[in-house]
Amino acid sequence: MAPAPWASLPAQDTLFVLVTGANSGVGLGICERTIDTFLTERPLTSHLVLLPTTRSARKAAETVASLRQHVLHAASTNKSLKQRGVRELNETLGRVHVASVQLDLCDLSTVRSASEQLVNGTLYFDDIRAEVKIPRLDAVIFNAGIGGWSHVSWLAFAWDIVTEGWIQATTRPTSKRSVAGLTVNPLPKAKSEDVPALGLVFCANVLGHYLFAHYLLPLLSRKDEGVAPGRIIWQSSVDPSLKHFDVNDIQGLKRPAAYESSKFLTDVLALTADLPSVRPRSAAYFKSDSKDPATAQGQRPNIYLAHPGIVATTMFPLHFMLMWGYVLGTTLSRWLGSPWHPVTPYKAGMATTWLALASQETLDAENAQQSKWGSCTDFWGNTYVKKTEVDGWGWEGRVESAQDIAEQDRTVRRVLRKSVGRKARPEQLTEEKRAEIEEIGAKCWEQMEKLREEWEERLIILAEK
Repeated sequence: MAPAPWASLPAQDTLFVLVTGANSGVGLGICERTIDTFLTERPLTSHLVLLPTTRSARKAAETVASLRQHVLHAASTNKSLKQRGVRELNETLGRVHVASVQLDLCDLSTVRSASEQLVNGTLYFDDIRAEVKIPRLDAVIFNAGIGGWSHVSWLAFAWDIVTEGWIQATTRPTSKRSVAGLTVNPLPKAKSEDVPALGLVFCANVLGHYLFAHYLLPLLSRKDEGVAPGRIIWQSSVDPSLKHFDVNDIQGLKRPAAYESSKFLTDVLALTADLPSVRPRSAAYFKSDSKDPATAQGQRPNIYLAHPGIVATTMFPLHFMLMWGYVLGTTLSRWLGSPWHPVTPYKAGMATTWLALASQETLDAENAQQSKWGSCTDFWGNTYVKKTEVDGWGWEGRVESAQDIAEQDRTVRRVLRKSVGRKARPEQLTEEKRAEIEEIGAKCWEQMEKLREEWEERLIILAEK
């Protein structure tokens, strides 16, 4: 096996990023933005290894080809590269490497096989025409997911506009319709009839990623103190709230709001993982199952939480003939003052890309693990990262008065103010509500760990057959 082109470089000059659901939409936008940000900000000697996941070999080939084309375009047009004296395309093309991993989050056997390939196997890179072993992962961005919606109620949408206004109607709509109780067989290759079904949206949006991150701990954990901790970046949504979630139904099967339930569960898991009262329930999750002493222990990865804002993609249940109206409507919301309408997948990748590429010092200075970071835009479409209010948590996990919020808002531009982009009639966070969300977090982690142990055992049995 030939050495990788980055093999002789110090760890600080390499960046390994994995993005799930990267063949289209926001996932592809994240990959493209990661490439552009890397080329703009990182030293000219550094290398980026980008690993998009897709569900099929065909999509994998198409995604790699698309991203290689984007690298070529970036190398030709990036002003920062020209200002730093880069004249030859090959100087840039040789610094960005793309290989795809096949992963279907609703088939847990592929979650195990994909992680096994990453941890113990090799990946084929077209640009160097070689199989290469990945030494570590600096960031995994859990973007893949499904909405589970069936259609839009236009009557409900009209009512939202009349009662809440255009911006709220296009930011937190009540018009999306889905069917309660959608399930999936998460082990389709198992012949046993004893395999229980899982909530379809829950499996795709939460459990599949949850298992994947645990299996990837050997690549995300750190023995070398000179390398920043690995980062697990969960992609949530601007929309979910506590009203969508029932801690006794974490799979979201009983009510027709499985997507919103899964995203609020994502918020709770990410924000409460390291709280003192939750840590006893979450600690086992961060212990690798690896029998290799070199990777079994080490500094655990950090968990971060992001959302893309409102993006005009085919994930929303609209006929393709109406997509132009969706694009226009979401753009209008931005022009009317909403911070949460990036509209395009590329702009929507701002928050996750920032969390993946920012220095550890920058993230620590912002206490980034304590907030939900959204991709936001101003009237002109300029992109920023913005803290997002979460039910029961606030913006940073602490109670703030209206006076505190107003005081902070005086020092930042309008689009970044906490008071801008809140839901209609927001409730002020109290100590009681904050304690409630921490209690919910402990219960969620306990249930997720039970599910992890249960399905890991089934996966082991399936692998032995």
